Amino acid sequence: RTHFLGWIESRTVKAAERRMKLAVALAVLPAAAAFVGPAAAPAETRLQESKSDLEALAKGLNPTIGFWDPLNVAGASGSLYGFNNEQTIAWYRQAEIKHGRVAMAGFLGYWAQSTDFISGPHNNLPYRGYEPGLTPPEQWDAIPLIGKVQII
Repeated sequence: RTHFLGWIESRTVKAAERRMKLAVALAVLPAAAAFVGPAAAPAETRLQESKSDLEALAKGLNPTIGFWDPLNVAGASGSLYGFNNEQTIAWYRQAEIKHGRVAMAGFLGYWAQSTDFISGPHNNLPYRGYEPGLTPPEQWDAIPLIGKVQII
């Protein structure tokens, strides 16, 4: 029995030592951050703004074709709403991003309406909606004119 009580007492002391070590480690942890160097600054993102920058970028990304602008869109200074060349290029860049997102959403819509989950008649709309067994172009033809006008 004495041996058993000694064993319990030693386990209690060891548990108290472990809790104390944990408390000291947690207390010292914030101070350790003082010895860590500052984080590296993020890499600078530089947008290509002028025609010469676009030519250099195109040559680097596609050396076979290089810069190809048959309509001289990048060199048409002041041709868009009175913008200068850099503003025109920025406007076209943002328009390209926006139209790319719309095209991706359109592709997802085209794909989604081809699935069994979405295709089929809808009874709670002003018009029947998708007809079963039709491809997406045929579904577009099945939509009444007023529905197409609302979309466009």
